Amino acid sequence: MLTFQKFALGPLETNAYVIVNAERTHAVVIDPGTPDGALLRKLDGLKVEAILLTHAHFDHIGGVETVREKYGCPVYIHTAEKDWLTDANKNGSSRWTDVTKPISGRGPDHLLVGGEELELLGEKFRVMHVPGHSPGSVGFLVGDLLFSGDALFRHSVGRTDFPGCSQELLFKGIRDHFYTLPDDVLVLPGHGPDTTIGEERRDNPFVN
Repeated sequence: MLTFQKFALGPLETNAYVIVNAERTHAVVIDPGTPDGALLRKLDGLKVEAILLTHAHFDHIGGVETVREKYGCPVYIHTAEKDWLTDANKNGSSRWTDVTKPISGRGPDHLLVGGEELELLGEKFRVMHVPGHSPGSVGFLVGDLLFSGDALFRHSVGRTDFPGCSQELLFKGIRDHFYTLPDDVLVLPGHGPDTTIGEERRDNPFVN
């Protein structure tokens, strides 16, 4: 059985997740927003199989290079944002200088399109492309855990006032992908508290 730990990182309290296999030997990291010491200590002694990015806004990628270099793990991102890791203008860090320095690292190792299943930690991670908050936003479903990035929050949704955003696409993606999942699927968002698919389908004031 997989276990996970959440780390709220940086000035925007972006949720990063470390998922560990039942044997406690291997891990996957989702959205390492800063090179946080507690997150790195959690990874010590583990084989890090991958960094999975729900999208490449600066507050989700600030720790990517540190984790990738320290643990020698590949980075996965949607093809629509394949050059955002290397471009501080596209990932937004050049415009938010009051909270971050410009972020520009290496490009991704693997590109996602949505619909594929990744074999990691002995489990299948299903990739759901839900654009709207950003062109390449994805969710990762493994078992009854949905890592929703900034697409779906508890009783809220991601912002759609950035370049390349679309409220229409975001709402459609949530309905077509996330809301088709069982009620008891645990939603682990990019910011804020956990929720469930059932609660959001019932109580989310933006998408119902």
